[in-house]
Order: sequence, then structure tokens, then C-alpha cells
Amino acid sequence: MAQMKVQIAMKRIINSSKWVFILLLSMPIQYYANSKLESVSGSIEPNFNPAQPSASNQNFLFSNRFIHTNSRLVYTRTKKDSLSKFSKFNKKAEKAFVYIPVPLYSFSSDAGQTFGLAKFNLFELYKNDTITKPSKVSGVFTMSTKGRINFSLSTELPFKNNDFIILAFINYKVTPEYIFGIGNDVKREDIEQISTSRFKTVATALFRVYKAFYVGAGIDIESYFDVKTDSTSFLVKNNVYGINGGNDLGLGVAGAYDTRDNRYNAMKGEYILFTSAFYSKSFGSAYDYARYELDARKFITPWYKHTIAFQATTTYASGEVPFYNLALLGGENQMRGYYKGALRDKVLMDAQIEYRMPVWKVFGVTGWVGTGRVANSYKDMSADGLWLSYGGGLRIKVDSKHNTNLRLDFGFGPGGINAFYINFAEAF
Repeated sequence: MAQMKVQIAMKRIINSSKWVFILLLSMPIQYYANSKLESVSGSIEPNFNPAQPSASNQNFLFSNRFIHTNSRLVYTRTKKDSLSKFSKFNKKAEKAFVYIPVPLYSFSSDAGQTFGLAKFNLFELYKNDTITKPSKVSGVFTMSTKGRINFSLSTELPFKNNDFIILAFINYKVTPEYIFGIGNDVKREDIEQISTSRFKTVATALFRVYKAFYVGAGIDIESYFDVKTDSTSFLVKNNVYGINGGNDLGLGVAGAYDTRDNRYNAMKGEYILFTSAFYSKSFGSAYDYARYELDARKFITPWYKHTIAFQATTTYASGEVPFYNLALLGGENQMRGYYKGALRDKVLMDAQIEYRMPVWKVFGVTGWVGTGRVANSYKDMSADGLWLSYGGGLRIKVDSKHNTNLRLDFGFGPGGINAFYINFAEAF
């Protein structure tokens, strides 16, 4: 009997020792887990403090918490590691964009496929200057499946405190021009192909006169040559100005109002640009005519990084305007989806509204709708005959410092009109 009592006592001592051993073992493990969690997330769950827990309850609570703590630790680490990998990749990609040209592709239902390379760089002219806005230099070289060759260089150079700005552009292209006709009441089925070669350079200098107001002057030098048309073309039948090409020299005045927070991806502010050019035979031009352009934009961000952008433009040309310098509807920036110049006349009016929103990290999306038309004069303008443009696009941030995107846009219009564009910066 005494021997049995001794055995029972020994079993109780062993069981008690087992729980004491588990509790003692749990203390450094729990401390290690909590310290690791603190290092990752900065805080831990409040300590459990049940009133006078038994040894078995204490062990159960620790086991539950240890599993929960480690699952959070693994999840936090995994999430942090994946984000860290993406951030590292994105930084490398941004550095690559500084030096490596980006492949370009666009498609138009009228002009076919276009392939090429583009280079876009923003930089500061003055170190440690937080007032002067960044300068831009961009270049594009493209070739199309229908024989189009295009090479362009453009720049925007704001000087000290944005008091003086130079806008410049130089272009050489060999293109099949696709024209529905001259005027707004044309049919897509009547499209004509006209081959031309062009060299063009434009420069505008703007001086700040008061706060956001600028005035200045501009020059436009261009030469059209190797103009080839079919003998049955309406250009030949109507003896349209420019059928034989020619050289043009234009001089004009310009004015601007600019309160945008970012020239290449504005989220707030307004922008108005007026330019004019007067071409005269006394300057050496082949024709006497004038051309005026007005571009007005407004940007609002009603909630976090969601931007609504508005734009309205008009172009007016008067005199002996060659067909290649009429007001042209369409392109990669306005009335997207339409081949630029498919519709043309002496007067153009168009407008568009675009919604821009972030999606995740460097990715965003946009959607827009626009409308416009051409006419022989402003008195001929009406809501009848307005052409519709709509579409959407993907944005990929390639310059975090200057908040600048690579854009991929899909533009559409009624009757199967469509186009795809890849380019830098926003359309407007």
C-alpha cells in the first residue's frame, strides 16, 4: 500500500515538472517571437492576462498565440519581400529609361502599323533649384508598314525661375498622307493617299510678364517636296494650293498662361497657349496665308490622385492655305483614333475630357471622350456633323521624380475608326 502511494506521488511530481518545463521553455521562445514581430510591424498584440490561469490554460494560450504570431510574421515578411522586389525592379527600370530608347508601336485603321524608338528625358537646368520647372528633350524615329518614315526632336527649356521658356521642334518625314477630303462632309470610303516629304522646324520664345502670364514670338520654317498624287485626285482636279509643294517661312506672336503643377502630368492648374504665324511671299514663302491656334486646358483633382482633365482647341487658317497646312483633325493627342489630317479645312474646333486614376504602384488607367469637326469658316460651324472620339489607356510611371508616365492609348470612333498609340507624357 505504501509503495502504491509513493508511485502516485511520483507521477504527480513528474506531471507538475512537465508543465513547469514547458512554461520555462515557452518564455524564451515567446520573447523571441515577440521581438521579431516588433522588428517587422513595430507593435505586438496585448499580453494575455487571465486571472490565475492553470498550467494547462497557460500552455494553451501560449500555443495559440505562438501560431498566430508566427503566421503574421510570415505573412508580413512575404508581403514586404514581394513589395521590396517590385520596388527594386522599378528603380532599375527607371534608371534604364534614362539611357535606353523605348520601342514604340501604333496602329491606325487608315495608316497601318508603325514601329519605332522613342527617347524622353526630363532634367533640371539648375541644381538645387526647386522653383524652375524641369526641362524636356525627346526624340522619335518611326517607320510604318505603308512606307511612312518620321524623325522628330522636340524640347521645352524653362530658364531661371521660369522667367523665359523656349519651345522647339524639328521634324523630317516621308509620308503617305491619308485624306478623306477637304471639309467636314466627307466619306471614309473616299479616302485618298498622297505621298509627300517634309522638313519642318518651329521655335517659340516666351517671356514672363506677370506671374503666370507670358508673351513672345515664334518662327516656322518648312519645306514640302516630292508631292505625288493620282491624276484623278480631287487635289489635281480642284488645283488645290500646295499640290506642287513649296517652301514656307512664318513669323508670329505667342502668348501663354500657365499655372499647372506639372507640365507633363498635371493634376491641377490651367494652361492656355495662343500661337500665330504669318506666311508671306515677301519672306520667301510660296503662299500668302496666316494660321492661328488656341489651346485651353484645365485640371482638377477632386480626390486622392484622381484627376479630371479638360481641353478645348481651335485652329483658324486664312488666305492661300496649302492643303498640308490646313487645320488637321485627329492624331495621338486630340481626337485619338482618327488619323491626323484625314479631315481638314480652314477651321477646326475640338474638345475632350479625360479621367485619370491610379491603380497600383506605378500603374494607372485613363478614359476619355472627345468630339470635334472642321469647317470652311466659323459661321459654318454647328453641332451637326460632329465626329466622336473615345477610348482608354494604361499608364506606367517611368520617372517617379517628375511623375511622368509611359502611355498606351486605344482610341476609337464610329464606323470602325480605331488607333493604338504608345508614347511618353500625357496627351494634354
